[in-house]
Amino acid sequence: MNTIERLLEFSLPEELEAHEPPEARGLRRDGVRLMVSERATDRISHARFVDLPCFLRPGDLLVANDSATLPAALTARRAEGAEIALHLSTRLPGGLWAAEPRQTAVQTGETLALPGGASATLLAPYADSQRLWIAQLRLPQPWLEYLQQWGRPIAYPYVRGAWPIEMYQTVYAREPGSAEMPSAGRAFTPEVLAALADAGVGFAALTLHTGVASLEAHEPPYEEWYEAPAATAQAVNQAKAAGQRVIAVGTTVVRALESAADFARAQGAKYNVQSGDANSVPAGRGPAAGEPGRVIASRGWTDLVITPERGVRVVDGLLTGFHEPRATHLAMLEAIAGRPHLEKAYAAALKHGYLWHEFGDLHLLV
Repeated sequence: MNTIERLLEFSLPEELEAHEPPEARGLRRDGVRLMVSERATDRISHARFVDLPCFLRPGDLLVANDSATLPAALTARRAEGAEIALHLSTRLPGGLWAAEPRQTAVQTGETLALPGGASATLLAPYADSQRLWIAQLRLPQPWLEYLQQWGRPIAYPYVRGAWPIEMYQTVYAREPGSAEMPSAGRAFTPEVLAALADAGVGFAALTLHTGVASLEAHEPPYEEWYEAPAATAQAVNQAKAAGQRVIAVGTTVVRALESAADFARAQGAKYNVQSGDANSVPAGRGPAAGEPGRVIASRGWTDLVITPERGVRVVDGLLTGFHEPRATHLAMLEAIAGRPHLEKAYAAALKHGYLWHEFGDLHLLV
């Protein structure tokens, strides 16, 4: 039985879906609920996100994804006049995009009319996907300006109402590029960040541009662009060397850090280096081959899927939302926490009425 076939299954009641941002429910960003589950003891605590510093130790390092969310949903018109939603997923080399015509059968070579005199031509299915296509966009202005004028945030049917792009940004977002919000970090506020610093908890950032999450069952995540800067690699390596915990803010950060560790291992093997600076790779240098948990500054496309079989080498804990039944992200959580603890944690989340999805509550797994 493969990993996909044995992913955690449960029934998610509709009332546990977050249908609007917490601000619309009368809460601050940092007022959402926080469930803390401890792997070593199976202890589960219930709090608010503003209490996060109480559950971390001095010397812990939080690593967050500073990718900013794009207004990546466009209204497209087919040749016969029918309107469909086109979701831009990933900006590809050569000015192409991976795009998803939502819930619509389309043809190779079909051209969709977009607002403002733009168009999108569907060239071929992307990576044998059942939903994504390689699209060539013809835009009257630079792509980011165009999306800011004509696009809207990607939203799924469980979200009620239309919310501005600001509702889909983290307070530390920097680099535009994500089709969907790296939502594990949404609850951070300047006040929480200051409290973490006062508590001796470190904070570092990297970038991974997320694609669309609306994949068919059994489709693995597609390649995504990431960049782990030298300062973050150094902070992670120093924390690991000191025996401190590295806690990822979101599954995207796990993917990026573990990709950087894989890159480090590959470079170490390539250059047969036994020591040296593992925070960057100048010509002919790299980390010791096979050194566990060591990362280097790197950038590129990653197709890494974290499974219990692969495990994790860098990450010691995870701050994340609650994931849908049989979601591939659950394999990552199982790799970090183990199946028995994951089952206990999700049973507690369901029992205590935590909210799911990007505007929902959060789970700190340590």
